Amino acid sequence: MLESIFDFSSVITSDITIKTFMMCSAVSLVLGILTSAVYMFRNRCSQSFAVTLALLPAVVQTVIMLVNGNIGAGVAVAGAFSLVRFRSAPGTAKEIGAIFLAMAIGLATGMGYLTLAAVFFVIVGAAMLLLNALKFGNRDNSLRTLKITIPENLDYDGIFDDLFTRYTNKSELEKVKTTNMGTMFELQYTVSLKSPEMPKEFLDEIRTRNGNLNITCSKYMTGEAL
Repeated sequence: MLESIFDFSSVITSDITIKTFMMCSAVSLVLGILTSAVYMFRNRCSQSFAVTLALLPAVVQTVIMLVNGNIGAGVAVAGAFSLVRFRSAPGTAKEIGAIFLAMAIGLATGMGYLTLAAVFFVIVGAAMLLLNALKFGNRDNSLRTLKITIPENLDYDGIFDDLFTRYTNKSELEKVKTTNMGTMFELQYTVSLKSPEMPKEFLDEIRTRNGNLNITCSKYMTGEAL
């Protein structure tokens, strides 16, 4: 049931016919479009990435067919693909995972394992949808990165502790750096809010202590959760 449509009895596979090429390309395109649709479900992505993801299995499949057991061609193709990394912007973990899924489908269809490619897509695609629905690994939405600028003559050690006790569940001073030619300090905290949104009263009370200097509150993006 999961056999290849090609004959691998020899080192180099049998000649590729128009029928087998069209069959593999059709399966690659269908599975590529479905992979792109699965990734776009509850995920934001650009149109260019969605189109690329849909076409990637067919491209990989054609490359595998062209190599066709030729070791020299395989090494050359591997070297050419390694150059793509230096011409591409780094992507998110989800994007990289979707790209590897599309490439695996292309490898399977390029070797003629059409049924295997379809079964593999169904298993991995269902797992992706299920994990997204369960919000697996979702970070705590109450986490915020709070940056507070204070004058250099103000002792920052414990100055906001009472406010953090009142408005947050947890807080940690992550980084301290000097700004404005060393005349000010910028304190960076990671805080877990008691309410879903940053309370205005919290920011107002911080402003009264830091001399109405800059305060920046943003979603927690990097690092480990508290």
